[in-house]
Amino acid sequence: MMLKELREEVYEANMDLPRHGLVVFTWGNASGLDRERGLFVIKPSGVDYDELSPENLVICDLDGKVVEGELNPSSDTATHAYLYQKWGEKIGGVVHTHSSWAVSWAQAGRDVPAYGTTHADYFYGPVPCMRGLTEAEIEEAYELNTGKVIHEGFTERGIDPVAVPAVLVRNHGPFSWGKDAAQAVYHAVVLEEVCKMATRTEALNHGVEPAPQYLQDKHYLRKHGPNAYYGQGGAH
Repeated sequence: MMLKELREEVYEANMDLPRHGLVVFTWGNASGLDRERGLFVIKPSGVDYDELSPENLVICDLDGKVVEGELNPSSDTATHAYLYQKWGEKIGGVVHTHSSWAVSWAQAGRDVPAYGTTHADYFYGPVPCMRGLTEAEIEEAYELNTGKVIHEGFTERGIDPVAVPAVLVRNHGPFSWGKDAAQAVYHAVVLEEVCKMATRTEALNHGVEPAPQYLQDKHYLRKHGPNAYYGQGGAH
Protein backbone atom coordinates (compact mmCIF):
# COMPACT_ATOMS: atom_id res chain seq x y z
CA MET A 1 0.00 0.00 0.00
CA MET A 2 1.41 3.37 -1.06
CA LEU A 3 2.10 6.41 1.11
CA LYS A 4 1.41 4.75 4.47
CA GLU A 5 2.68 7.66 6.58
CA LEU A 6 0.77 10.26 4.56
CA ARG A 7 -2.37 8.12 4.78
CA GLU A 8 -2.09 8.21 8.59
CA GLU A 9 -1.61 12.00 8.59
CA VAL A 10 -4.57 12.60 6.30
CA TYR A 11 -6.73 10.17 8.28
CA GLU A 12 -6.03 12.11 11.49
CA ALA A 13 -6.74 15.40 9.73
CA ASN A 14 -10.10 14.13 8.50
CA MET A 15 -11.00 12.81 11.95
CA ASP A 16 -10.11 16.20 13.45
CA LEU A 17 -12.85 17.88 11.41
CA PRO A 18 -15.78 16.40 13.40
CA ARG A 19 -13.72 16.62 16.61
CA HIS A 20 -13.55 20.39 16.16
CA GLY A 21 -17.20 20.67 15.18
CA LEU A 22 -16.45 21.68 11.60
CA VAL A 23 -18.45 18.97 9.84
CA VAL A 24 -21.90 17.45 10.15
CA PHE A 25 -22.48 14.00 8.61
CA THR A 26 -19.98 13.82 5.71
CA TRP A 27 -19.84 17.52 4.86
CA GLY A 28 -16.09 17.94 4.63
CA ASN A 29 -12.80 16.52 3.52
CA ALA A 30 -9.06 16.87 4.02
CA SER A 31 -6.19 15.91 1.77
CA GLY A 32 -2.40 15.83 1.96
CA LEU A 33 0.23 16.12 -0.75
CA ASP A 34 3.34 14.06 -1.46
CA ARG A 35 5.16 16.74 -3.42
CA GLU A 36 8.00 14.53 -4.70
CA ARG A 37 5.68 11.93 -6.18
CA GLY A 38 3.04 14.37 -7.35
CA LEU A 39 0.32 12.42 -5.52
CA PHE A 40 -2.18 13.32 -2.82
CA VAL A 41 -4.29 11.36 -0.35
CA ILE A 42 -7.94 12.37 0.12
CA LYS A 43 -11.08 11.21 1.89
CA PRO A 44 -13.41 8.94 -0.10
CA SER A 45 -16.74 10.45 -1.12
CA GLY A 46 -19.71 10.12 1.20
CA VAL A 47 -18.07 7.77 3.69
CA ASP A 48 -19.08 8.33 7.32
CA TYR A 49 -16.26 9.33 9.62
CA ASP A 50 -16.80 6.33 11.89
CA GLU A 51 -16.17 4.11 8.85
CA LEU A 52 -13.04 5.95 7.79
CA SER A 53 -9.59 4.35 8.05
CA PRO A 54 -6.13 5.11 6.66
CA GLU A 55 -6.57 2.10 4.36
CA ASN A 56 -9.75 3.30 2.65
CA LEU A 57 -8.42 6.75 1.79
CA VAL A 58 -7.83 7.35 -1.90
CA ILE A 59 -4.60 8.34 -3.67
CA CYS A 60 -4.87 10.61 -6.70
CA ASP A 61 -2.47 12.27 -9.10
CA LEU A 62 -2.47 16.02 -9.71
CA ASP A 63 -5.07 15.63 -12.45
CA GLY A 64 -7.42 14.11 -9.86
CA LYS A 65 -7.21 10.61 -11.31
CA VAL A 66 -7.27 7.68 -8.87
CA VAL A 67 -3.90 5.95 -8.53
CA GLU A 68 -4.78 3.67 -5.61
CA GLY A 69 -8.03 2.98 -3.80
CA GLU A 70 -11.24 1.03 -4.28
CA LEU A 71 -13.62 3.86 -3.35
CA ASN A 72 -14.48 7.01 -5.24
CA PRO A 73 -12.49 10.02 -4.01
CA SER A 74 -14.18 13.09 -2.54
CA SER A 75 -16.45 14.97 -4.93
CA ASP A 76 -14.17 17.97 -4.29
CA THR A 77 -11.06 16.12 -5.52
CA ALA A 78 -10.69 18.26 -8.66
CA THR A 79 -10.61 21.42 -6.51
CA HIS A 80 -7.87 20.00 -4.29
CA ALA A 81 -5.94 18.80 -7.35
CA TYR A 82 -6.05 22.20 -9.03
CA LEU A 83 -4.84 24.02 -5.91
CA TYR A 84 -1.94 21.57 -5.62
CA GLN A 85 -1.14 22.07 -9.31
CA LYS A 86 -0.93 25.83 -8.85
CA TRP A 87 0.34 26.16 -5.27
CA GLY A 88 1.96 22.79 -4.57
CA GLU A 89 5.33 24.41 -3.85
CA LYS A 90 3.68 26.45 -1.08
CA ILE A 91 1.00 24.15 0.34
CA GLY A 92 0.85 20.49 1.35
CA GLY A 93 -2.67 20.09 2.72
CA VAL A 94 -6.17 21.27 1.79
CA VAL A 95 -9.42 21.19 3.79
CA HIS A 96 -12.99 21.91 2.74
CA THR A 97 -15.92 22.07 5.15
CA HIS A 98 -19.41 23.47 5.41
CA SER A 99 -18.82 24.93 8.87
CA SER A 100 -21.77 27.16 9.64
CA TRP A 101 -20.16 30.52 10.48
CA ALA A 102 -17.82 30.47 7.50
CA VAL A 103 -20.61 29.29 5.19
CA SER A 104 -22.75 32.19 6.41
CA TRP A 105 -20.13 34.66 5.17
CA ALA A 106 -19.77 32.74 1.89
CA GLN A 107 -23.53 32.85 1.39
CA ALA A 108 -23.52 36.57 2.11
CA GLY A 109 -20.81 36.94 -0.55
CA ARG A 110 -18.56 38.95 1.74
CA ASP A 111 -14.86 39.07 2.57
CA VAL A 112 -14.19 38.64 6.29
CA PRO A 113 -12.56 41.90 7.49
CA ALA A 114 -9.65 41.81 9.92
CA TYR A 115 -11.39 43.34 12.93
CA GLY A 116 -8.84 42.28 15.51
CA THR A 117 -5.68 40.53 16.51
CA THR A 118 -7.10 36.98 16.46
CA HIS A 119 -7.70 37.38 12.74
CA ALA A 120 -4.38 39.16 12.16
CA ASP A 121 -2.41 36.40 13.88
CA TYR A 122 -3.24 34.02 11.02
CA PHE A 123 -4.56 35.96 8.01
CA TYR A 124 -2.71 38.96 6.60
CA GLY A 125 -5.70 41.03 5.55
CA PRO A 126 -9.29 40.04 4.87
CA VAL A 127 -10.21 36.45 4.13
CA PRO A 128 -11.51 36.88 0.57
CA CYS A 129 -14.82 35.69 -0.80
CA MET A 130 -14.52 34.63 -4.42
CA ARG A 131 -16.95 35.45 -7.18
CA GLY A 132 -19.75 33.01 -7.83
CA LEU A 133 -19.31 30.46 -10.57
CA THR A 134 -21.24 31.01 -13.78
CA GLU A 135 -23.87 28.54 -14.93
CA ALA A 136 -21.53 27.40 -17.70
CA GLU A 137 -18.65 26.85 -15.22
CA ILE A 138 -20.91 24.78 -12.98
CA GLU A 139 -22.25 22.67 -15.84
CA GLU A 140 -18.88 22.15 -17.52
CA ALA A 141 -16.62 21.10 -14.62
CA TYR A 142 -17.94 22.39 -11.32
CA GLU A 143 -15.22 21.21 -8.93
CA LEU A 144 -12.33 21.98 -11.27
CA ASN A 145 -13.72 25.45 -11.94
CA THR A 146 -14.10 26.03 -8.21
CA GLY A 147 -10.33 25.60 -7.94
CA LYS A 148 -9.81 27.89 -10.91
CA VAL A 149 -11.99 30.60 -9.40
CA ILE A 150 -10.00 30.44 -6.14
CA HIS A 151 -6.67 30.68 -7.97
CA GLU A 152 -8.00 33.43 -10.26
CA GLY A 153 -9.24 35.49 -7.31
CA PHE A 154 -5.97 35.27 -5.41
CA THR A 155 -3.99 36.13 -8.54
CA GLU A 156 -6.16 39.12 -9.46
CA ARG A 157 -6.02 40.51 -5.93
CA GLY A 158 -2.32 39.78 -5.50
CA ILE A 159 -2.91 37.65 -2.40
CA ASP A 160 -0.22 35.23 -1.26
CA PRO A 161 -1.90 31.92 -0.31
CA VAL A 162 0.68 31.47 2.45
CA ALA A 163 -0.21 34.83 4.02
CA VAL A 164 -3.97 34.17 3.69
CA PRO A 165 -4.35 30.38 4.01
CA ALA A 166 -8.12 30.27 3.56
CA VAL A 167 -10.87 31.42 1.23
CA LEU A 168 -14.64 31.56 0.95
CA VAL A 169 -16.28 30.40 -2.27
CA ARG A 170 -19.45 32.39 -2.80
CA ASN A 171 -22.71 30.54 -2.04
CA HIS A 172 -20.65 27.47 -1.15
CA GLY A 173 -18.23 27.55 1.75
CA PRO A 174 -14.65 27.65 3.03
CA PHE A 175 -11.46 26.06 1.82
CA SER A 176 -8.24 26.28 3.82
CA TRP A 177 -4.72 25.00 3.38
CA GLY A 178 -1.33 24.80 5.03
CA LYS A 179 2.08 23.15 4.93
CA ASP A 180 0.37 19.81 5.60
CA ALA A 181 -3.11 18.42 6.26
CA ALA A 182 -2.89 19.10 10.00
CA GLN A 183 -2.12 22.78 9.46
CA ALA A 184 -4.92 23.03 6.91
CA VAL A 185 -7.33 21.78 9.61
CA TYR A 186 -5.87 24.27 12.08
CA HIS A 187 -6.55 27.12 9.67
CA ALA A 188 -10.09 25.83 9.09
CA VAL A 189 -10.72 25.97 12.84
CA VAL A 190 -9.28 29.49 13.10
CA LEU A 191 -11.35 30.66 10.13
CA GLU A 192 -14.56 29.39 11.71
CA GLU A 193 -13.79 31.22 14.96
CA VAL A 194 -12.83 34.41 13.11
CA CYS A 195 -16.10 34.31 11.13
CA LYS A 196 -18.05 33.86 14.35
CA MET A 197 -16.24 36.78 16.00
CA ALA A 198 -16.71 39.03 12.96
CA THR A 199 -20.46 38.31 12.88
CA ARG A 200 -20.82 39.22 16.55
CA THR A 201 -18.60 42.29 16.14
CA GLU A 202 -20.84 43.66 13.40
CA ALA A 203 -23.96 42.88 15.42
CA LEU A 204 -22.57 44.93 18.32
CA ASN A 205 -21.26 47.79 16.17
CA HIS A 206 -22.80 48.22 12.74
CA GLY A 207 -20.23 50.83 11.73
CA VAL A 208 -17.15 48.95 12.90
CA GLU A 209 -13.94 49.45 10.95
CA PRO A 210 -11.10 46.94 10.47
CA ALA A 211 -8.28 47.01 13.01
CA PRO A 212 -5.55 49.58 12.26
CA GLN A 213 -3.05 48.31 9.72
CA TYR A 214 -0.13 48.82 12.09
CA LEU A 215 -1.80 46.53 14.64
CA GLN A 216 -2.51 43.91 11.98
CA ASP A 217 1.10 44.13 10.82
CA LYS A 218 2.43 43.69 14.33
CA HIS A 219 0.38 40.59 15.06
CA TYR A 220 0.91 38.87 11.73
CA LEU A 221 4.60 39.65 11.42
CA ARG A 222 5.54 38.73 14.98
CA LYS A 223 4.39 35.20 14.13
CA HIS A 224 5.20 34.93 10.44
CA GLY A 225 7.58 37.73 9.49
CA PRO A 226 11.35 37.51 8.89
CA ASN A 227 12.00 38.56 12.50
CA ALA A 228 9.18 36.54 14.06
CA TYR A 229 9.52 36.10 17.79
CA TYR A 230 6.19 34.60 18.92
CA GLY A 231 6.49 31.16 20.54
CA GLN A 232 9.51 29.26 21.79
CA GLY A 233 11.52 28.71 18.61
CA GLY A 234 13.14 32.16 18.51
CA ALA A 235 11.47 33.81 21.46
CA HIS A 236 13.30 36.39 23.55
